[in-house]
Amino acid sequence: MGIAQDGEDPRQVLFTNVNIFDGVSETLIENGSVLVEGNLIKSVSADVMDVPDAFTVDGEGRTLMPGLIDMHSHLCFRNGMLEFRGDYDQMAAGAYTATAMQDYLDQGFTTARDAGCNILGVAKAVNNNIVPGPRLFPSGAFLSQTGGHGDTGNFNDRMGDQDKLEAAQVSYIVDGVDEVTKAARHNLRAGATQIKIMAGGGVASEFDPLHMTQFSLEEMEAIVGVAEDYGTYVLAHAYHDNSVNRAIDAGVRVIEHNFLVSEETIIRMKEEGVALSVQSVIAFEGFDPDLVEQITFFSADQKAKAVKVNSGAKQMLDWAVKHDLLIVTGGDMFGPDLFRQADNIISFNDRVLDNPHYALKTATSNAAEVLGFSGEMNPYKEGTLGTIAAGGYADIILVDGNPLEDLNTITRDNVDFVMKDGLVYKNWLPDDRAPAFQPAGPARDAYFGLN
Repeated sequence: MGIAQDGEDPRQVLFTNVNIFDGVSETLIENGSVLVEGNLIKSVSADVMDVPDAFTVDGEGRTLMPGLIDMHSHLCFRNGMLEFRGDYDQMAAGAYTATAMQDYLDQGFTTARDAGCNILGVAKAVNNNIVPGPRLFPSGAFLSQTGGHGDTGNFNDRMGDQDKLEAAQVSYIVDGVDEVTKAARHNLRAGATQIKIMAGGGVASEFDPLHMTQFSLEEMEAIVGVAEDYGTYVLAHAYHDNSVNRAIDAGVRVIEHNFLVSEETIIRMKEEGVALSVQSVIAFEGFDPDLVEQITFFSADQKAKAVKVNSGAKQMLDWAVKHDLLIVTGGDMFGPDLFRQADNIISFNDRVLDNPHYALKTATSNAAEVLGFSGEMNPYKEGTLGTIAAGGYADIILVDGNPLEDLNTITRDNVDFVMKDGLVYKNWLPDDRAPAFQPAGPARDAYFGLN
């Protein structure tokens, strides 16, 4: 991993003079120390540690916290699926994915659960240190019925025609138990850590009204059965009671969006341990009635769907917090919005919570708990994620300020240091060896004397 050569002891990095948010506690450990050995956290202390052979990073009073986790990414999209279908090819999508992954790291997001893209090979390349990027929990191609939220074909397609994005394995258009079973198995065969399905209507899609319920119960049960056979789970795009409850009936464990459900459905989610993945910026800002008209590529019908989602978001999230759902956050943002992934956490706090600790957990320890639903399909078994604790992966960021008091301290310009898997990807700490940008991973490590 670029941390130690064969036969050598793993290198040690000691963080000193830092206030520690461990991903769980409501207070910071003040003036603490964290020792990293290789790619894992060896110890966390409220006292000064003496490790003479370690490379020391003086945090100068910054907050040390877990690398952030985005739970709803689409790393291969720029301005949506249709742009790449019509204007670019998958080589361009791959190149864009590489820039997007660098951007995530620069913001301090060291892990991403991708909710639908053909990035299974990219995830393999990241894990093999071929390309730099955050840890990836890829879903592979999302599964959609004909006319569902993942159907990006043309209006005049004939039955049996295959859309370019389906051919590129971005989305599988599957109908019936046999087809959905084969598609789910194909994703997991290629390295998916969980399966994403489209269980109801969507905003940006052309063919599916928002009120629509997608996939039969039998189709959903077949997909969940495949996931369970692999020891993992299914997440579902869904907005309203019918689609969410059918998904829960089938055994789906995470609902994405959920903005139009009743309180009764929220209570059921709590009782049955179903987690909620929140996309606050999209719901409150992207679909703001005063701003929707500016979305030039939306039809009048799509704009109306967006406004309806916006109308239900605040009430649903109030119920979700009231009934203490397991909540995680994920941007569902791509293209220029990659520059503001942290805003999804901040928006959720500002619009609903006024509780930075709660909001931070949605992108740290809560997120790690949901990632754990993938069981043995989790490719990262050596350590834990989402917390600062002995035995955890050395996915660490330093931010300028106290995020438990002001969440704006987690925005890009305040993230001064990023480490993932024990390797340094960003260092803006005062140091004449630390320019704004250097090659990531081992090359950056060598530059900072951490090789």
